Amino acid sequence: MQIQFLGTGAGMPSKQRNTSALALKLLEERGSFWLFDCGEATQHRMLHTTLKPRKLEKIFITHLHGDHIFGLPGMLGSRGFLGGSGRLDLYGPKGLREWIEVTLRISRTHLNYELAVHEVDEGTVFEDESFFVRALPLDHVVPCYGYRVEQKPLPGKLLIERAKEAGVPKGPLLRELKEGRDVTLEDGTHIRSRDVTGPPQPGFTVAILGDTRFTANAVELAKDADIVIHEATFDRESAHLAGPYGHSTILDAARTAREAGARSLIANHISARFLPEDAEHLAAEAADVFPHTEIAEDFAEYDWKNGMLGRIQ
Repeated sequence: MQIQFLGTGAGMPSKQRNTSALALKLLEERGSFWLFDCGEATQHRMLHTTLKPRKLEKIFITHLHGDHIFGLPGMLGSRGFLGGSGRLDLYGPKGLREWIEVTLRISRTHLNYELAVHEVDEGTVFEDESFFVRALPLDHVVPCYGYRVEQKPLPGKLLIERAKEAGVPKGPLLRELKEGRDVTLEDGTHIRSRDVTGPPQPGFTVAILGDTRFTANAVELAKDADIVIHEATFDRESAHLAGPYGHSTILDAARTAREAGARSLIANHISARFLPEDAEHLAAEAADVFPHTEIAEDFAEYDWKNGMLGRIQ
């Protein structure tokens, strides 16, 4: 799993930061990626990455402010032209369906694929055999949600010597067992996956939080998460602006991660008042509360592997 930021700014684009969008890359897990928010020009930013719109499977919208949704119509229209023929699921607050339907109708934009719009409420918004996504409302000036993405436990490590002792030959049957499926040998012997594999391995958990003041729901979504992505529009000096506009400071983000017992924090949605050289200052403020903090930048990509968060250079 990788995370790539396409827009890390707050409110409007700047030379350094575009409006909100990030990709959760699940190419190894499911051959696709999910998009969280789709600010203006998101598809333009995508042109500078290896992301392919045809592999876009789901879009999760935190709230309906323009800096989080104005890139949606273009993205939806272009996806079909670029070979995206499979179903696309779109999740977000009430009002998202109406906005999409009106925009596509007035602009006469025809989609050549199925678009399923899900207006979310508190609770589970998606679940299959591999993933679970939960939403909770946050504390912004309009209805806004955070999302918790959990990968379900993975099959345990294949105990190759034990499999050989059971008579399993080299080849595809070993893969079946490794992936958690029982097999039957040519002589009729039935081999259970659990007998030749180790204990299940934990999957990853990512909390992706929309615009919000400090709130208990954000802490709940981030509980024991491997990665928390939290807005940090302001710093300590500008903290007086955070509450009236429904936003957080870098200290609020760090406090959320600390109280949740998270393993790492990536601060996002940074005000244009902060220049690239201010990232060190923001990280230093966060470190007093939660040391394992990164300040997101446009196009920055992070990899979660072997329980560790690393930035891809």
